[in-house]
Amino acid sequence: MEHPFAKYIQMLGKGQRGARDLTQQEAQQAMSMILSGQVEPIQLGAFLMLMRVKEETPEEVAGFARAVRDSLRRPTVFPTVDLDWASYAGKRRQLPWYLLSALLLSNHGIKVLMHGMGEGSEERIYIPAAMQALGLKTAGSLDEAAAQVTKTNFAFIPLKALHSELDRMLGLKSVLGLRSPVHTIIRMLNPFAAATSIMGIFHPGYDETHQRAAALLGDHNLAVFKGEGGEAERNPDSVCKVKLLLDGEMQDEEWPALFSSKHMKDESMDASRLAKLWRGEINDEYGKASVLGTVAIALRAMKRAPSIVEAEALAAKLWGSRDVGYLDKFAV
Repeated sequence: MEHPFAKYIQMLGKGQRGARDLTQQEAQQAMSMILSGQVEPIQLGAFLMLMRVKEETPEEVAGFARAVRDSLRRPTVFPTVDLDWASYAGKRRQLPWYLLSALLLSNHGIKVLMHGMGEGSEERIYIPAAMQALGLKTAGSLDEAAAQVTKTNFAFIPLKALHSELDRMLGLKSVLGLRSPVHTIIRMLNPFAAATSIMGIFHPGYDETHQRAAALLGDHNLAVFKGEGGEAERNPDSVCKVKLLLDGEMQDEEWPALFSSKHMKDESMDASRLAKLWRGEINDEYGKASVLGTVAIALRAMKRAPSIVEAEALAAKLWGSRDVGYLDKFAV
């Protein structure tokens, strides 16, 4: 008898005339089978690579994301979260200034859950390393993340603790040699059902894929853009094209560059400078512009500001009124 999952591979792999995209429902069913262990390893590899060759559609991403969200374990106490922040690329040219963006929002009462890579390439800085430099502790489980975000308005949980099977599938890149739809899906987990999500992309076109998939899922508010290094971090040296969902309606905005000339690559990548900038001990024009520019995009997505100019003005106001001793409250 033919394996039940074989039909999904056939849909994708029947050649130029016979192959077709999956519907949203088919994608959800296929991913549900994968996550419940109903597929053979060789089938998973074939499926992921067929998807990679043709590239996933918004309908497929929405179906995959729905299956993943349905598979997430709920914490004992489900917290209220305002902003879901995906962080999976890592930084290698500039420090992860966006961590200060998230903390600035949390300092002003906005509850932020960040999820992403716990570790990765030695050439990149990931959020856990940056948090360690700031004296912050990563969450080891959904329950711990729920407790942290309730107490301090901010938490970071690595994918391995959030969804171990997705983390395993993400690791297949080192075996297959290519990214897969998993790299797209993980940005859309939103485990605590936040009203707003923010995410960065690197590969062209995936911003629209995320925007349309989120609309299909019925998500309310979203900001997705090509950020510095692929993270949700505004590069102040470049024009930033942001794709938004505002109350479920798709909008596109072009945010201007904040500097007339580009800054050089950060050769030191000294994460201790994050805390120094927060406390006002150093003056880093690029870092500060990146922090405030990213906060402005988040505020726009959360509908806290009706325009780019007003979002940027509000971000500057929040920075000026931040509690410079705020990081001490996270002491491990």
